[in-house]
Amino acid sequence: MKIAFHTLGCKVNQYESEAMAALFRQRGHLVVDEHDFADVYVINTCTVTAEADRKSRQYIRRMKKVNPDSIVAVTGCYAQTRPEEVSAVAGVDIVTGTNEKSSLPRIVEEFAERGQQHVLRVHPLEQLTSYEDTGIVTSAENRTRAYVKIQEGCNRFCSYCVIPYARGEVRSRPMEDIIAEARKLIRGGYKEIVLTGINTALYGTEPGFGRGADGLCAGTGRAAAAEPSGIEPVIAALDDLDGDFRIRLSSLEPAVVNADYVKRLLPYRRLCHHLHLSAQSGSDAVLRAMNRPYDREQYLEIVRTLRREDPGYGISTDMIAGFPGEKEEDVEDSLDLIGQCGFCRTHVFRYSRRPMTAAAEMKDQIPSQVKGERSRRLQEAGEQAAEDFFLRCAGQTRRVLWETYSPEDGLLSGYTDSYIRVWTKAAPEEGESRLNTFEDVRLAEPFRDGMMAESSSP
Repeated sequence: MKIAFHTLGCKVNQYESEAMAALFRQRGHLVVDEHDFADVYVINTCTVTAEADRKSRQYIRRMKKVNPDSIVAVTGCYAQTRPEEVSAVAGVDIVTGTNEKSSLPRIVEEFAERGQQHVLRVHPLEQLTSYEDTGIVTSAENRTRAYVKIQEGCNRFCSYCVIPYARGEVRSRPMEDIIAEARKLIRGGYKEIVLTGINTALYGTEPGFGRGADGLCAGTGRAAAAEPSGIEPVIAALDDLDGDFRIRLSSLEPAVVNADYVKRLLPYRRLCHHLHLSAQSGSDAVLRAMNRPYDREQYLEIVRTLRREDPGYGISTDMIAGFPGEKEEDVEDSLDLIGQCGFCRTHVFRYSRRPMTAAAEMKDQIPSQVKGERSRRLQEAGEQAAEDFFLRCAGQTRRVLWETYSPEDGLLSGYTDSYIRVWTKAAPEEGESRLNTFEDVRLAEPFRDGMMAESSSP
């Protein structure tokens, strides 16, 4: 059968779609582009916001229109949290939850053979207790960067977030599987390994994880610490691998790590000097209401620790506009935090009321128009902070991984270790030959959403 995928949401969903596609191929099916005529359409959904739910329903209907006789299978977070609602969407044949992705090819095959009317396979939240093995993913759309999923689930229960209800409790992937996947990707030519998960900072923190009878952390040969050591053993093991590559973290939650923890990560030679640290707000009052167990000063201390080591250390963040009860002074605190931190990128989201979350029941919900205006101000502040950061980095030498070449304008583009997108002029033959290679460049001046760069070679 011809199988097409449409993926909404985060990098974890993208990784899991790649894993499911690989499983379909292993069973003899042909994976085609989502715009192609297919026998089966798989929609991997997101439910972080109400808009994500709406887009999921929209794509479900769209795929069925392409081929009315196709099988439409819906999986992911929206399917997990609202299975009956998803099942009621016209054209849906199969609904599976977040812990059934490895079973989806078999479920689809059985549906096609038996002509079943409908399949609903969603485990209740309390059964999401084990890490689902979807196999080793050895390919990705981007030929320079590959994502490696290391953990599943979150137990932080921030008051605005529905993800713990969609993904369940924390489950960590065995170290040997992570290293095996990374090793194959490196041998396959990938130069950047991005560690991702629902909350990567929680890796290995579930009771008893990774402690064998010999007292060693699984896959590292290092003595197990008295307390969970989080993601650091994964970074240490990858740092020891052979090959020309670098390691990037998709995010670390300041709700889990602190300044002392990130300081321990600085010596790893392959680890990019960039962290995504989701602030969500610069107001202590709002952070408390969000159930974020840190305050503004603790967040700033993480930033100061990183910048003392490297003034050009790239820090990106998320901000929520219009959380229930948010006052004008809270917005000002967030604007001030953006300016103080000098983020290289700021992702701004309007607060979205999510079922099952504590914030959905809070008083003083903010009107949509006010959320929009606050979102605009935060976004503008983020853009200004990024420009200021780029100007401060001018003259620095950074290592870039070249990813794309545009013959139309003769520009070669890639990302530095500090997550600044850079461009440089290159002739067609030269530009193509430099793709997927590292180069030390001198950052010159702001350009587009990043900087122009010049070769640092004499």
